[in-house]
Amino acid sequence: MSSLLEMRERLRNFYSKYEIYITPLFKFVLALVSLMCINGNIGYMDRLDNIIIVLVIALMCSFLPMNFIVLVSAGFVCAHLYAVSLECGVVAIAIFLLMFILYFRFSPKDTVVVLLLPLCFIMKIPYVIPIAVGLLGTPASAVSVGCGTIAYYLIQYIKVNASTISALESDDGAVAKFRYVIDGILNNKEMMITIIAFAAVVIAVYLIRRTSVDHAWTIAMAVGAVLGVVILLIGDLAYDTHISIGLLLLGMVISLLITKILQFFCFNVDYSRTEYVQFEDDEYYYYVKAVPKNSVAQAKKRVKKITSVL
Repeated sequence: MSSLLEMRERLRNFYSKYEIYITPLFKFVLALVSLMCINGNIGYMDRLDNIIIVLVIALMCSFLPMNFIVLVSAGFVCAHLYAVSLECGVVAIAIFLLMFILYFRFSPKDTVVVLLLPLCFIMKIPYVIPIAVGLLGTPASAVSVGCGTIAYYLIQYIKVNASTISALESDDGAVAKFRYVIDGILNNKEMMITIIAFAAVVIAVYLIRRTSVDHAWTIAMAVGAVLGVVILLIGDLAYDTHISIGLLLLGMVISLLITKILQFFCFNVDYSRTEYVQFEDDEYYYYVKAVPKNSVAQAKKRVKKITSVL
């Protein structure tokens, strides 16, 4: 255990020392991966589906605020959907505008959540995000989780139905396209159930990890995972959303392992050394539970200089 704690301290010290370089690099990688995934899934506009353009824009994002990456990613999605049809582009712009109004109003600092959730959906482990957000964020962060979920399902819906939407142009015109796209998104039961499940997980995990019981973070993760599975399975039974139970359970187990690693770096305490303190002032009595953090001092290297005596 001490070796793991030493490794954690080394990583923290390394980040503190080189933060000025690590942060832009992280932004660059995040923007690059996000844009490449968008191009890989809905690369309908050939001009944007170019690695040189993606690299240049990702490099620009590395020197700009994190929210700029969200705006650029949304712009890429709208441009690709516009290449499918004007109506798809207009609907996408309207949805993203509504999402940005909610996002910037309630959780403007959760940029990473909005970007990582669609990527985690692609990797089949989206459940890690609501659990992690419940541990590190606030209930308002459920808005960011919902925005990321909507963005993923919007991309998937257009990807699956692009040929059908294009075929409607010669038959029924723009009105039919608008109706087809909007109805398809609003009637997506799987998306609605997923948003409800993820929001419930965020709130439940947040409320439990804020309690003073021992191992609150671990209990919160377990309860959040079970709650997410139950809601998704109930939704599958009620609306036949065709959720794979095996992939759901496997993804949830992997998510728990990842959030357990996150807990090690963000909230590692020693409950065996818990202390209870009581004191008072002129107006109140105070009962305090103090739980010490697990920490270890790094071993200092001692250099012994040997000089020869002539």
